[in-house]
Amino acid sequence: MIKEYLPGFAGEMLGTFILVFFGISAVAVSVLFSAHSGLFQVAMVWGIGVFIAIYCTRHLSCAHLNPAVSLAMVLARRMEVKKLPVYWLAQIIGAFLAAAMLYMLFSNSIVGFEQVHHLVRGEANSLKTAMIFGDYFPNPGVPADIISVSYPLAFIAEAVGTFLLVTTIFLLTEGCNVGGPPSSIAPVMIGLTVTLIICTLAPLTMAGLNPARDFGPRLFSYLAGWGHVAIPGPSGGVLVIYILGPLAGGVVAALLFIWIWEPLMKGISVACTCREISLESEVGLSEKGGYDIKT
Repeated sequence: MIKEYLPGFAGEMLGTFILVFFGISAVAVSVLFSAHSGLFQVAMVWGIGVFIAIYCTRHLSCAHLNPAVSLAMVLARRMEVKKLPVYWLAQIIGAFLAAAMLYMLFSNSIVGFEQVHHLVRGEANSLKTAMIFGDYFPNPGVPADIISVSYPLAFIAEAVGTFLLVTTIFLLTEGCNVGGPPSSIAPVMIGLTVTLIICTLAPLTMAGLNPARDFGPRLFSYLAGWGHVAIPGPSGGVLVIYILGPLAGGVVAALLFIWIWEPLMKGISVACTCREISLESEVGLSEKGGYDIKT
């Protein structure tokens, strides 16, 4: 029984650890040292972390690395439901350990930052360092006078962002989508999708998109002294927004995929119209002295 679940558990824990460690490290060095000059740099680190984590672990567990993705895969019948609790537990543990590792490396710097800026850990002003670990709305790094994010809007933003991510994952990894990238390139495309979504939504909610990515580090920061600033958070409802929001987005993406996109792709009588047009163009070029097609 243990041997049946061990590869999936190990893959999800390690992959989520890699993804979250690099991602929250980018946030940490940005907050503590102003190491990144803009949102795009932080988003790119997250995206690179995603595809590196996928490459490292997809042979073990298919590299979901996100409870919303795992739930969507169950609904789409790409994974057995009995594996879902194992994957979720592994993902949360991996994210928690990533936060612990980051804290071990940067704890002195965090304390120094708190002293310089007169922050009291666990008080409202410690949100400036709590954001290293968990997600908050509106983004604490954006001036409050230029942005306002309500509870419903934050939920919708997280759901929409995760919907876009999970839909992209389905379409990029669907075998009948002959217009998709090769399997060896798909992880890079998924990572870049994460980068794009973060660039779009991070000013609103920091773009969590992943219940494990948020809850694991948030739980660690709660235990490390941030207390109610971490859970339930200054705006309240962070568990609903950053857990139920992404899960809802993943569910909608899975249902639309199995009801609409997958049947449409499988129902096309011609293998790939785009490919036929491309081949015809290449034949024409070959006949005109361009280049030959290698079969």
